[in-house]
This record gives sequence, C-alpha cells and structure tokens, in this order.
Amino acid sequence: MNPQPHLLFVYNADSGLFNTLADIGHKLFSPTTYPCSLCAITHGVLAERAGWRDFIGSLGVTCAFLHRDQFHARFPAIQETLPAIFSLQDGSLRLCADATAIGACQGLDDLRALILRGCLDGAEPDDDRAPENIQPIG
Repeated sequence: MNPQPHLLFVYNADSGLFNTLADIGHKLFSPTTYPCSLCAITHGVLAERAGWRDFIGSLGVTCAFLHRDQFHARFPAIQETLPAIFSLQDGSLRLCADATAIGACQGLDDLRALILRGCLDGAEPDDDRAPENIQPIG
C-alpha cells in the first residue's frame, strides 16, 4: 500500500521580513500586479485566510509551504514557474498544479477544486481532521 502523498505549496515570493513587508505594500497599493496568485487567494494583506486554513486542515494529508527562495535552495534542479503545488510521494516530487492553473482560479472555491481534482484525485476533505497535518519544510 502506498502512503498518502504530501502536498508542497510553493509561493512566488521570497521569505524574510523585508520581503514580507514589500509583499504587504504590493498587495495594498497594486494588488492586480501582485506576482503570486496562490498567495493572493490564500492570504489577505496581513494574514492567512481562515477558509484556507480550515480547508488545509481538512485534507487529511501532510501539507508544507515554501517560499520561492526556500524551494530553490532545497530543490535546485526544479525550475518550474511559480507558484506551484507539488505532490511528494515515495520520494518523488510531482507537479500537480502549475502557475497557469493556479492563476486561473478566481477565488478559494476554485483553488480548493483544483487541489482536490489535480493533487488528490477528487478526494473529499475530512472535516473532522485537525490542522496538525501542516508541517514547515526547510
């Protein structure tokens, strides 16, 4: 039996305080040109959206989140356009939602459907699952 996949969400933004402050400013003053559609859907100007946090907690799989610089440091051979969502199973990283698909999402409902369809093969979220499945990487 194969273990369940882990999902790796990679934002098209760099880590660090200065970058976070710059992202906040960008979201406030020019939200239509903000370069990370994943972040634009999952986070408000200052914090993660509660609906996103609840959805991730309901998935029943381990989820991890990386910024662009962290991802490139950990996976230098992978040059996928970001943002992107990967499935990690049996030591293999597989792209399951690319930047184009994420960018086509009009909101959280579209992103949830994309994840369930493209990353978890139509699995339904487990609403009783606690959010302890969220793990930092790096």
